[in-house]
Amino acid sequence: MTSAAVIREPAVAGSFYPGLPAVLSRDIELMLRDAKPHMPKGNVRALICPHAGYVYSGSTAAMGYKLISSMQFDTVIVVAPSHKEYFHGISVFPGDAYRTPLGDVPVDSSLREELLKHSKDVVLSFEGHKTEHAIEVQLPFLQKVQKHIKFLPLVMGDQRRAHCDALSRALVSTIGSRNVLLIASSDLSHYHPQNEAVQLDRKVVEDVESFHPDHLMDRLERHEVEACGGGPMVVVMKTAQALGANRSHILQYCTSGDISGEKDSVVGYLTAVLTGVH
Repeated sequence: MTSAAVIREPAVAGSFYPGLPAVLSRDIELMLRDAKPHMPKGNVRALICPHAGYVYSGSTAAMGYKLISSMQFDTVIVVAPSHKEYFHGISVFPGDAYRTPLGDVPVDSSLREELLKHSKDVVLSFEGHKTEHAIEVQLPFLQKVQKHIKFLPLVMGDQRRAHCDALSRALVSTIGSRNVLLIASSDLSHYHPQNEAVQLDRKVVEDVESFHPDHLMDRLERHEVEACGGGPMVVVMKTAQALGANRSHILQYCTSGDISGEKDSVVGYLTAVLTGVH
């Protein structure tokens, strides 16, 4: 990167994940070593991954990243929610790179320009990118399993159906035949007792496993389920389907209670992979 490059500095290093490069690298390597996902048939088009602190959701996220560690993509598109800022539509980072303790992840500027041509709902903006963790926590994993990767960070300030559909259409037109991996960044239910959380999350897991993004959108609109990145999940599922994915595989589901043993108030985590089988 040049001295004039616009870099998004880490916002949650040292809290959501280790801030020291050596410690972060070691922790991810250990999680990847312990992850033993079943390799599904077909071409991998997308992942759904959690975005909590690594101590809670890292082992679940590692299942997806281990799966793609032997593959190579030209670009990764990460679609994430905005936890702290509400804004209209979808923002794409206007700068040059996101920085983590492991280095800089460059933004695919040519893909960004192409996407902007295909949608008025996507705008160049720092909104949703300044302190948002949902994209940032995915990047160290990507840096460990995808060398020299470029990425496109998209944050949904508004997850209504119209914006989900518009973004999916724009992504399909933009991606075309490119060698792109889609990632939806989302946790599931928040702060329910373990049994209630599992019951709520089971509905989301069912819709993901049966590859029914519109049904998931219906449930989200009726507030029958919880997923902070429900919109990104719908977008990535619909986009992957349109690009040829026809199978969905649940790699791991757990709650924070399964990790900590404290089950009075938990958060749900899911990793899934979407593939195309001909």
